[in-house]
Amino acid sequence: MGKKVLIIGGVAGGASVAARVRRLDENAEIIMFERGPHVSFSNCSLPYYLSGIVEDSQDLVLMNPDIFKNRYNIEARVNQEVVKINRDKKTISVKDLLADKTYEEQYDTLVLSPGASPIRPNLAGINNPHVFTVRNVVDIENINNFVKQNDIKDTAVIGGGFIGVEVAENLRLAGYNVSLIEFADQVMAPYDYDMSQILHKEIVDQGIDLILDDGIANIGKDYVETNSGRKIRAEAVILAIGVQPETFLAEESGLEIGDTRAIKVDHNYLTNDKNIYAVGDAIEVYHRLLHKQTRLALAGPAQKQARAVADHMYGVPSRNQGVIGSSSIRLFDLNAASTGLNARIAEQAHLPYDSVYIMPGDKVGLMPNSNPMHFKLVYEYPTGRILGAQAIGIGNVDKRIDVIATMITMNGTLEDLKDLELTYSPMLGTAKDVVNHAALVALNQLEGRYKEVKVTQVRELVENNAFIIDAREKGEYNAGHLKSAVNIPLSEFRNRLNEIPTDRSVYIHCRSGQRSYNMVMALNNLGYKNVYNISGSYLGINLYEYFNDLVTNRNKIVTEYNFK
Repeated sequence: MGKKVLIIGGVAGGASVAARVRRLDENAEIIMFERGPHVSFSNCSLPYYLSGIVEDSQDLVLMNPDIFKNRYNIEARVNQEVVKINRDKKTISVKDLLADKTYEEQYDTLVLSPGASPIRPNLAGINNPHVFTVRNVVDIENINNFVKQNDIKDTAVIGGGFIGVEVAENLRLAGYNVSLIEFADQVMAPYDYDMSQILHKEIVDQGIDLILDDGIANIGKDYVETNSGRKIRAEAVILAIGVQPETFLAEESGLEIGDTRAIKVDHNYLTNDKNIYAVGDAIEVYHRLLHKQTRLALAGPAQKQARAVADHMYGVPSRNQGVIGSSSIRLFDLNAASTGLNARIAEQAHLPYDSVYIMPGDKVGLMPNSNPMHFKLVYEYPTGRILGAQAIGIGNVDKRIDVIATMITMNGTLEDLKDLELTYSPMLGTAKDVVNHAALVALNQLEGRYKEVKVTQVRELVENNAFIIDAREKGEYNAGHLKSAVNIPLSEFRNRLNEIPTDRSVYIHCRSGQRSYNMVMALNNLGYKNVYNISGSYLGINLYEYFNDLVTNRNKIVTEYNFK
């Protein structure tokens, strides 16, 4: 018999370690311990059971103990809770939850993959029977059974991160009334505030009551009350406030905990005990852009860590390049993806940066189902090193963000991205892809070829009566425009130069930024000194303003919204 490897936790990280160890060593004795009834389930797919996209909850379970044993000779013990690590004896104490007895199991190597548990704040009503969290298959089954068996109509989801947004979406798709409550001023922290407004519009357009800047204060029998005193009807409440690493076993056994309050590991994912590794949501990892430890609860990195752990056990070298944080989500009719740093995080980290926001077509315009793709690229100033990107649209945003993630990993710059050769078909993309386009715009900005203002600054410009040119055609202008804008179409401006002042700043927009960019460059070449392109242009302005106009009833800066 070879070495004995025990693994605590049988989902993404733990199951992947077990499978890799078996591929490397046919003689190893491998035992996984999972306190729940399932191992190797699709954690990220859980919300889709609520809407019926996943029809059978058992489809969420990817493997059962019999399959692990028969196919891989891995013993998976479910309903077995590890309650103690005895480092001096190299054993663990395990409680059989069904038999209600405790026993010890010896190890040569121990791997911790306990994951992270949902946060349950200390609030009145938090333990009511209609309050749920989402961590495993049993949790999602309990929610689904409760709302169906009790003929629930009104639900509230607390938290606007990945889990909260996906649960809210799937409850809405199932026909329930849904309120989504988020303490911050936006959902989905990986996205900058300007990009999140696109998501906000989609959420409210799909019939969800989105409540931002307002945390949960208490939970009643059929309502929740927010910090502002607002009462919202809710017969079922799902908590998705966040997760905290499960570190109890590690702390009790004297393993080192990092500054992030997750398990501290070295570059090989070893703890301060040379016989104990840790992977997944319970550990802290190195962020290669921020140059510090962080926590990252994503399945992809957990599986990479698992492979690295198994390789290190058997002397197979691997590189730990740190994480950058790449993720994607489907939200009703939109796809969204992000990688690396957004502008907010770059600013908080005191990194010199700038960004561009563009919205080119995701494929050739005359092709069916061609749509704008909202793309924001963040880069380091003045080096042009790529720091991150966000993309939202109906098309393949994940492809574009995966390209950026690759460029970041390779320490790519705007020049590298500009020249990147990508595939092209009119049905799939454009000859100058979205990412190439973003690099070109960013280089123009970096090298001072033109100036721009961000979509976040437009309201102030309008309220201060700045000179704004709408470069669209007259019919587009008449269908809706900025209240202070002057309509000088790109097709006419050379004959109307006398209407464009030279003694004050001039701001130009069109629908998506292309026509206005051409006018800006032409005016620069004609000697104008203070001409700015408005990032996002009219479509971006509408998307940025819409949600806050809706919920605050403030004065609009446009005569009519136009999202086409």
